Amino acid sequence: MKRAFKGSNVLKPVLILAIFFLAVFQSNGQGSKPTDSGYAPVNGIKVYYEVYGEGKPIVLLHGAFWNIQMNWGQLIPELSKTRKVIAIEFQGHGHTPFSDRKLDFATLASDVVGVMNHLKVDSADVAGFSMGGSVAYQLAIQNPKRVRKLVIISSTYKTNGWLPVVNNGFKNFKPEIFTNSPLKAAYDAIAPDKTKWTKFLEQMIAFAGVPFDLGEANIAKITFPVLLISGDNDGLDKVELMKTYQLLGGGVAADLGPMPKSQLAIVPSQGHVSLMMQTKTISGYLDGFLK
Repeated sequence: MKRAFKGSNVLKPVLILAIFFLAVFQSNGQGSKPTDSGYAPVNGIKVYYEVYGEGKPIVLLHGAFWNIQMNWGQLIPELSKTRKVIAIEFQGHGHTPFSDRKLDFATLASDVVGVMNHLKVDSADVAGFSMGGSVAYQLAIQNPKRVRKLVIISSTYKTNGWLPVVNNGFKNFKPEIFTNSPLKAAYDAIAPDKTKWTKFLEQMIAFAGVPFDLGEANIAKITFPVLLISGDNDGLDKVELMKTYQLLGGGVAADLGPMPKSQLAIVPSQGHVSLMMQTKTISGYLDGFLK
């Protein structure tokens, strides 16, 4: 194991992620229980969702390979004190069955709308992490009337929003890297069909390898407030992140004019994975922004 860890730039983050997955998955074993859960029939598949609390709705969209509890288990208890929290698991993730349906951001965003329709939610605040953040951007572009405020955590609307080392790492991902990992154990614990594990990985790795760009002009058209949260070392290109913030109306001299309605938060000494472990910090940002 030590030899593989030292010799592969790809295995290092994978092993670190695996340890994190196990820690979070176990720590959330006694977490909040949903007030409602089920499957919404949308776009030819059944998408799993969980609902917590009461109040104005907020939709949570998880990152690639994760599930609701892995991504949001620590934040849901705080958010559900004052909000109706709707957490969704994407195609092949968590409780949502694997499907041969081609993955793309437009389809995943349409799935989110389908779940909202199923739950009779006309509009909601939306928060997405990593891949979920890219889906959230797509949702805002496709269905702007369904989004009140948008929270993007360690994510981007285009491939080049990541540093080259991140994009190059995706090219070397192989299903066997995840063999016997805590991620595999988490999948087996709740997946409807455990035999789809390898197909799921192959589908996700192929999806991650396709360059995407949702369009600078589309981001500039977003009119509702957006909160961008990033770790200072989370793999995002901070020059591109600042350009994104400027497209959203930020990056001005607020002493000489009105304060932008969108916000940017850079959390110090945090990577992509560790950022989601900063529950108090992220909860504080969300509380202030969403109010």
